[in-house]
Amino acid sequence: MTRGEHGISREDVSPNALKVMYRLNGAGFESYLVGGCVRDILMGHEPKDFDVATNATPEQIKGLFRNCRLIGRRFRLAHIVFGREVIEVATFRGHHSEEPEAKEVPKNKAVSKRDAHGQLVRDNVFGSIEEDAERRDFTFNAMYYSVADFTVKDFANGLEAIEKREVRLIGDPEVRYREDPVRMLRAVRFATKLSMRISDDTAAPIKQLASLLNNIPAARLFEETLKLFLSGQGEKTFLMLREYGLIAPLFPQLAPFIEDENSREMQFVRKVLQNTDERINNDQRVTPAFLYAALLWYPLEERAQIMQAESGLSAHDAFNLASTEVIAKQTQRIMIPKRFSTVIRDIWILQQRLPKRFGRRAFQLLTHPKFRAGYDFLLVRGQVEGGALLELAQWWTHFQHGEPGKQKKMLNDLRRQEGDGPKPRKRKRRPASRNTDA
Repeated sequence: MTRGEHGISREDVSPNALKVMYRLNGAGFESYLVGGCVRDILMGHEPKDFDVATNATPEQIKGLFRNCRLIGRRFRLAHIVFGREVIEVATFRGHHSEEPEAKEVPKNKAVSKRDAHGQLVRDNVFGSIEEDAERRDFTFNAMYYSVADFTVKDFANGLEAIEKREVRLIGDPEVRYREDPVRMLRAVRFATKLSMRISDDTAAPIKQLASLLNNIPAARLFEETLKLFLSGQGEKTFLMLREYGLIAPLFPQLAPFIEDENSREMQFVRKVLQNTDERINNDQRVTPAFLYAALLWYPLEERAQIMQAESGLSAHDAFNLASTEVIAKQTQRIMIPKRFSTVIRDIWILQQRLPKRFGRRAFQLLTHPKFRAGYDFLLVRGQVEGGALLELAQWWTHFQHGEPGKQKKMLNDLRRQEGDGPKPRKRKRRPASRNTDA
């Protein structure tokens, strides 16, 4: 496509990405903007980042840029750092030659390697731009913009997919999912992000192959779930993941609780995701800890009840032990960094402490560093479950914003209503000292 046909201007492109392409071209290499940035510009969206593809090897790229670092094991990439912006540069990938058979392969020739499930575990195979396009995942990600002649090369009818609003894999879907099971998550993410549908042939194998996500490193799945749920389309994404059977491999403890569309657990998760989407779309801060605390709350409640019934532990001890167990099981599937797991625990513990409001406890809880997160969590629980839980959440809503006199009155009223609140301890009177002056 010529510039007149695609309408992409250099003004749409990051100046740092242009610098990278100009330097690669000046050194005699081919270079192109590729993937999501080209797709987003053609769709009228502002790209979040700009990726470049080239026929230069990672070592040749590093030789041209002092601000370059090489990353990756499965496939080597170059990250060229401009302050906070990172331009990712990838060498054109070639077709898999797999492990050498009878004929001898030179030591410097790269080969790919798959595991028993067909997943690529090594993929440093370089090739031509045509081969690279065939190796891309979705058709709308196989479009290449050249700053040398301002054309767009569309190798897989990506523009047609955009016009049809269709997410379609390049090649055989089952083979492509086996190569990298995360593509199933990406298909869902693109469908919700771009308001598209997943084509029938691309969607067909997902349920059958969902369990392959168990082979993905937990650290990588943490990054992928952030993209899924913190995009401003978290609720829609969650519902589509559920539709395609992708919740169980990500959150196995939650899956049994959301089989019923109308269950309180399902309504709770949806409400939290709705609130998260609203905050993100209003440019307000969110923390993954709150979302994970919600996704694991009902599994925690059930596990604590079982542990208390089976072992005779106190409610407090059972809750703490269950918290540790639930987080440990989840981190086997999705790594949760300690900076978030600590906050998850704080939110959960506050659910146990917020009902205890007598004396100075209410004022002490207001000073807790995670009070706001704990209160917000309680409020959503109350909105879903109603009853005494909602009354408790409403009490805290009024108390935290009340004047000191009003707060004192609320506590006095609460003591009278409850009738069984902690009574003030009676002071023991000291016996009167005897007068020894007789």
